[in-house]
Amino acid sequence: MMEYTLGQIQSELQKRLPYRYRWGQKQNDIWDAHTAFIYEILRWETLLERMQQVIVAENLDKGKLFDYAANRWFNFWSAVGVEQIFAQKEGVKKVSDRRDSEKDFYIQNIPFDHKTSVFPKMFPQDLQYAKQHKKELLYWLYKHQSAQKRFHLKNRLFVVVHAKDGAHWRLKANLLGFNKEISKYIHNFSQAQLQTLTFANDETALSDIIWVHE
Repeated sequence: MMEYTLGQIQSELQKRLPYRYRWGQKQNDIWDAHTAFIYEILRWETLLERMQQVIVAENLDKGKLFDYAANRWFNFWSAVGVEQIFAQKEGVKKVSDRRDSEKDFYIQNIPFDHKTSVFPKMFPQDLQYAKQHKKELLYWLYKHQSAQKRFHLKNRLFVVVHAKDGAHWRLKANLLGFNKEISKYIHNFSQAQLQTLTFANDETALSDIIWVHE
């Protein structure tokens, strides 16, 4: 995959903002295969062209394919930008194998998978409560993470976005906002601040939340 600057990534992500954001199709491996092209295309206009080609070639529903591909593309390239921000920080080492599904980078030699998540609308409490009860939200996020091949219970660093108007997803296009909060987090990082989670199989993980909100 080509290397792009944060400015290039943010510019393309912002082109997706005028369009609807909804999941008409639950994420699964079959639809992931239909939309695997999202990993190779940064330019929004090129993505739209490729969507149309796949719709015709595979006889797929236009609306479902658009929603699924646009959302996966937006989330993936936002994550690429966020991981690039992490990799630029002192004390952070990027994992050399991009196919490693359990970790993206090390912070002071501690491995982490990174996950950018919108504040979950199904979480039964508000933002203030979640910030005061971080561990409760972390367990919720692990429990409700993507299933199938994406699922794991290893160390994970969540970047959780929250917008006052409820359109949390839009903040994923603001990489400058991510840069500010991640810089602050890494500068003050200590292993002691991490939450230790214990799961039903006695597997444990270190985890934490970086908040990005308006």
